[in-house]
Amino acid sequence: MLSHHLQNALNDLRDIIKITESDMEDIKVAKHDAQFQRLSLKEEKLKSFEAKKAIIDHEISSLMTNNSGVELTNLINQEQHKLLDELKIELATLRDVNKKYAKQVLVVSNLYNTFLERLIPTEMQGYTKTASKNPTILEVRV
Repeated sequence: MLSHHLQNALNDLRDIIKITESDMEDIKVAKHDAQFQRLSLKEEKLKSFEAKKAIIDHEISSLMTNNSGVELTNLINQEQHKLLDELKIELATLRDVNKKYAKQVLVVSNLYNTFLERLIPTEMQGYTKTASKNPTILEVRV
């Protein structure tokens, strides 16, 4: 049963990585609609992975509890060792892909915020931003 959950968690993790990589490609060409359409699928895969990971944690904990004094490496078979190693590698890959994606999102966000600030200058009033009364770019002449 542990092998089954490990394999399913790996599949979810690989799907999340593929979706994130697709998001990175789409952000380069400003295909924001495609990213938004995949968002619900990505959230579903994340929830599925988290649920499977919780089951895996529970099964490993049960194995350890039922066999106190025996190391985990002696409680699981070779296939399960391999799957746990693959899971570790895929988690590291997801971390790296997410870092790259976050950098792209930050750059795009800063670009849009800069454009917006130039179009509609704002001022801070306490903790809120309000449009200033002197927008230099939106000046209308009659």
